[in-house]
Amino acid sequence: MQTEITIRTQGAGLYEFTDQVRTWLQPVSEGLLTLFVRHTSCSLLIQENADPEVQTDLRAYFDRLVPPSDHPSMSYLRHTYEGPDDMPAHIKAAMMPVSLTIPVTQGEPALGTWQGIYLFEHRSAAHSRKVAAHFA
Repeated sequence: MQTEITIRTQGAGLYEFTDQVRTWLQPVSEGLLTLFVRHTSCSLLIQENADPEVQTDLRAYFDRLVPPSDHPSMSYLRHTYEGPDDMPAHIKAAMMPVSLTIPVTQGEPALGTWQGIYLFEHRSAAHSRKVAAHFA
């Protein structure tokens, strides 16, 4: 089984799409789910979904770790044609996963109690992101 999940972002941040995955998996029972984001400036994460401060802190950490290209510490960057958030977004995507593999048991992703599936948007502008999903 395969599908494509579209996630519309409103700028940098974490966007949970666990429910979209669950809805798609309902008719299946046991197997392995693979998710792959088809973009080079965002990532996929399994992360806590109970306290929104976790997402805020993750974003703040990565923004501090990889600031915009117009920050003095990033003056060595050359790929700046699409704005100061572009190359830093590629760096963040290189540091984090762009694919996830999740066991599925009784039609549910085998996530922990506080875990959710997120797209981590690294760009400042809104985007429509595509995640390829494959279940076997």
